[in-house]
Amino acid sequence: MVALLAAAGFATVAGVAPASAVASSGPAHHAPAAVDGLRSGAVLERNKRVAVEVLTQLFEKGNLAVAERHVRPDFIQHSPTVPDGRAALENQARDLHTRYPRLAYNVKRVLAQGDLVMVHANPIQEPGTRGQAVMDIFRFDRTGRIAEHWDTREDVPATTVNGNDMFGTVSNPRTNEPSGPCRLTPLSEKTVVGYFDTLLVDKNPDAVDYLNPEFYQHNPSVPNGTVDMREHLTTFFQLFPDVVADRKRVIADKDYVALHFRYRLSPESAEQSIMGIFRVERQPHGQLKIIEHWDVIQDVPATSANGNTMF
Repeated sequence: MVALLAAAGFATVAGVAPASAVASSGPAHHAPAAVDGLRSGAVLERNKRVAVEVLTQLFEKGNLAVAERHVRPDFIQHSPTVPDGRAALENQARDLHTRYPRLAYNVKRVLAQGDLVMVHANPIQEPGTRGQAVMDIFRFDRTGRIAEHWDTREDVPATTVNGNDMFGTVSNPRTNEPSGPCRLTPLSEKTVVGYFDTLLVDKNPDAVDYLNPEFYQHNPSVPNGTVDMREHLTTFFQLFPDVVADRKRVIADKDYVALHFRYRLSPESAEQSIMGIFRVERQPHGQLKIIEHWDVIQDVPATSANGNTMF
């Protein structure tokens, strides 16, 4: 059975036998609550620039000075292959730049809210290869330095069933930048969180009502649109009634909303880290609908170099 749940914007593991589990949205880290409400637009833009500078300078240029300038020495790492601490991050960057001097990080879109920044990118180690789809989340402290990092990564396939790549923007306006007035942010967040909770917490196929029928999909295994989605979801939840979905982080930025969550089809299946980005648009009658979706999915390894979870 191939990822019926993915048809609604979230992916599952194919071929796993159902078993009982407990569904939970969990206490998500709400970006605005972490730092005296919403940070100013200037601070958010500054944090976006810093996140992109750290990724590109470290991994494209091997410039370790950027880490000393912007990353705390006691930096907390959730990427499972890298230990905690700024020194470990510098060692990772030095090693990657030595092995892949032509590495390009290829940043596609950047979202920020509160103390969190998400960067969606297509790092390519060698020219001519497809590279990976990566979503990085950085938490900034009150002094403007990076204190913590999470990521999720997935190899980019040669083809997709929907004809879209994992990075482009199909809906209008065709920009990767968050667009619209700032007052759109809380409405977009409410829409996407409502969709997530209806779909993965309540297990209610009516979650389809949150989607624009055109719904452009960038998950490579899932077609565009919502035709027959309600019926597929009904069947899926009958077969897998106890899916676990534990929402951890929400980052809303105008018409874009990012979610980071822990996912498991059953206690016997691989636990996955999923980061997704949703684009919301206003309908002619004023209601908001989700029009486009990108995601990155990674199985959680059994061990971690830093002793932290991916969440």
